[in-house]
Amino acid sequence: MILAGLKIASDRGAEGHSDGDALTHALADAILGALCEGDIGLHFPDSDPQWKDADSLQLLARVVWLARGRGLEIVNADATIILERPKLRDYVTAMRENLAKAIGVDADRVSVKAKTGEGLDAVGRGEAVIVQAVVLLSESTS
Repeated sequence: MILAGLKIASDRGAEGHSDGDALTHALADAILGALCEGDIGLHFPDSDPQWKDADSLQLLARVVWLARGRGLEIVNADATIILERPKLRDYVTAMRENLAKAIGVDADRVSVKAKTGEGLDAVGRGEAVIVQAVVLLSESTS
């Protein structure tokens, strides 16, 4: 399983055309949504072989570049990963640092939280992962 660029030992992982990093994809989608630019699949389609096995942190950096091209900067980012296992507490600091580097902010402006499905539905049975992310953009001061 890859989350925020970290390889996390797990008997399961997300399927994807790129590296399947659900956390990084959710953050990229949050930025694209704030820009009213569709989603990550529109910008990096799985029908395009150049994105096969792509590093999602690099895709995120491209999305940030798009925002900066519009005169916007990331103020902060917040993400919640919902999965039953593996437990992620020991990885959260490194996730925050990796995401912060990719979006060009200090790690204290990136929040990552992990929750479980409490045994309910596909998440609780360990069949799925959900990531929710939100970002705050502002006009660039530079």
